[in-house]
Amino acid sequence: MKRKYYVIGGVVFVLLAGALFYYLFFVSKNSGQALAMVNGEEITVERFFQEVDKIQEPTRAMFKEEPAEFLEVIIMKTLLLQEARKDGFQSDREGKEEEEAIRKFFEKKFSAPPTVTPEEIAAFYKTHENKMQGKTLEQLAPMIEQVIRQQKQEEEYLSFLQEVRNRAAVEINQKRLQAIAVKAEVTNTEEELANALKSGRPVLVDFGSNSCIPCRQLRPILQEIRKEQAGKMEVLVIDIYKHQSLADQYRIQVMPTLIFFDSTGKEVIRHQGFMPKTALMEQLKKVGIS
Repeated sequence: MKRKYYVIGGVVFVLLAGALFYYLFFVSKNSGQALAMVNGEEITVERFFQEVDKIQEPTRAMFKEEPAEFLEVIIMKTLLLQEARKDGFQSDREGKEEEEAIRKFFEKKFSAPPTVTPEEIAAFYKTHENKMQGKTLEQLAPMIEQVIRQQKQEEEYLSFLQEVRNRAAVEINQKRLQAIAVKAEVTNTEEELANALKSGRPVLVDFGSNSCIPCRQLRPILQEIRKEQAGKMEVLVIDIYKHQSLADQYRIQVMPTLIFFDSTGKEVIRHQGFMPKTALMEQLKKVGIS
């Protein structure tokens, strides 16, 4: 639950900073099957898909596989709009008008910036003094004050969001929610990896997870390489959350981690993070794939 509120809180905080929220404010309709009821207001299956289909890949696919996370975002948007309307901020149309109503509501509610005391600034400086590069408290006080104020603002936002969510009457149709979930892409097993390393062909393994955005961005590239190099090499995807023992065995610290094995099963190249196809093909040349 805590993780959920931090995700939602981060979304709202960025909204207040004026960033573009491409996944909160899209055209929706209150018709069709109800996925959730929020203080008597419907969130329909139709509305869910209208909003999620506006999101860019690979995030869209991730939300379709785990719809509960995105439904919670829509629930919070609905609750904030309800709060804004109670405070006199109306939105006759959906979309940017809703965004504007929420923005004005938050500007009013949090119009007074949090107070930061000299004692708090001094305590922060003392705690992080070894990272201050020899600069004095007097030199850094304005910057420290801003950092502490921002931290306090985030805490206020999160506290308010949690309060609003806790007192809301929210009913979620769990069966319907499970029914709309798209099956996650199947990843490889420990046995399949062992067989690949014994195949006598070079092997490329992506150690990541279905919930990792750079990993998901890699998937289409890996699928292309698997198809183009069929019979010449093996391409596998290992979900480290499903196979923690493999993550430990191969000392995986960053997702994704790409490991290239030669035809004898020996690791020859390791790369952490996303890699475009051209760079991947360059590395594959080093293990005999042209």
